[in-house]
This record gives sequence, structure tokens and C-alpha cells, in this order.
Amino acid sequence: MKSRLLAAALSALMVAAASPVLAQTAQPAAYQSAVADALRPADEVARDPLRHPAEILAFAQLQPGQRVADIRPGAGYFTRLFSRVVGEGGHVYAFVPNKTAERENPRADALVAAYPNVSRVNGDLDAMSFDQPLDVVFMSQEYHDFHIPRFGVDVTKMNADIFKALKPGGLFVVIDHQAAPGAGNTVVETLHRIEGAQLRREVEAAGFVFDGETPAVANPADNHTLNVFDEAIRGKTDQFVYRFRKPG
Repeated sequence: MKSRLLAAALSALMVAAASPVLAQTAQPAAYQSAVADALRPADEVARDPLRHPAEILAFAQLQPGQRVADIRPGAGYFTRLFSRVVGEGGHVYAFVPNKTAERENPRADALVAAYPNVSRVNGDLDAMSFDQPLDVVFMSQEYHDFHIPRFGVDVTKMNADIFKALKPGGLFVVIDHQAAPGAGNTVVETLHRIEGAQLRREVEAAGFVFDGETPAVANPADNHTLNVFDEAIRGKTDQFVYRFRKPG
């Protein structure tokens, strides 16, 4: 009897141990499937070796059924990926700022036409709101721009609005071009870079908790002195990727 009980206990432990492994391996398959989406334009696919999309999706902890806001999505590089991962039960909001809506709305509308679970939202960056609480807010290579005076954004208010838009436990994931140590936000217009430490201070001041970073798109060879559009470094800048969590 004891041997049978021991065998049953060992079997239960093996199942319990295996379950997390299955959970860990299932989701990366969804990320790879999103990257393989046949609707992705060839020019975006060509950028994958530099942008490491599957790693970014994993770092953002994207799951089926989630509601995600992609802030200023541009041509939709990440919007398309998010759409495939969250699936029919989820939703992706392509947030286009009023300031740039005239030229950026058509691209967002093309995403809406191609992906049924994507909708366009317009608004001011420092007055963002959504019709449902969000699981993830994502911002890629855009945060620094919102410090440029001509955008007219109150960045402190923007971070507070993002905090408010997220569910308790929700994530704010930011990718941006790294500036030199000590630069803070002083080169946002000249080089289109921001120091990661400066961004982190600003986001944490809104109530977020720093939840991790990934070197997926880091480049130690970038000396942080060139404008990100300089052909010598364009597409290959040193970038930080931070994840912040709303407590709860």
C-alpha cells in the first residue's frame, strides 16, 4: 500500500512540475506564429533581425485575450504582432495623437481594415483614455519625442494617464534610443535620444514600479553621440527596453 501511495505521490509531483514547463513553451509558439503572420509587409519582416520581435513580445508578457494600447503605432510593426497574440478575445488600440493624426490616421485605418481586433483611437497624449481598462500600454521609440516642445505634451500628465488607463497589475513597456550618461532629456530634439535613467525616474514618479529590462535591442557599439537618423547608426542604435508595472 505504501509503495502505491508513494508512486501516486511521485506521479502527482511530476505532473505538477511539468505543467509550468508546458505553460512556458506554449506561449513562445504564439509569439513565433505572430512573427510568421503572412499579412506582415516584407519591409517589416526584413527588420526583424534588428528588432527581435519574439523576444519583445515575451518581455511584454503578451497573452491571448488581453487589451493592449500601441501608442503612436506608425505603420504598425508591433500592432500587427499584438493583434495576432491577443487573438479574437483580445483587442489592440492604435492610439494616434491628435497632433499627428492627419498623416498617421490613414496608416492606422489600414491596420483596422486588416485586423478585426484593432481599432484606432485619437486623442491628446496627455489626456489619453480608453473604453476598457488595459492590460498593457506599449510605446516604441516615441517617448523621447514627447519631450520636444513642438509636441506640446505634458509628459508628467501623460504618464499619469497611462497609469490610470491600466488595470491593477498592468504593464507599461517602453523602448527608446539610449542617450549618453548624464544627458537626461537634453538631446531629445537634437539626437532623438533620452537617457534610460531619466525615463525611469519620470515613469516611476507616476506610481509605476520598475519590473525589469531586456538587452534584446541593445548595441554596445553605439557611442550615443549620433542622431538616430544618421545612416551610420540608423536602425542599429543602442536601445533600452523597460517594463513597468502598476501596483495591485
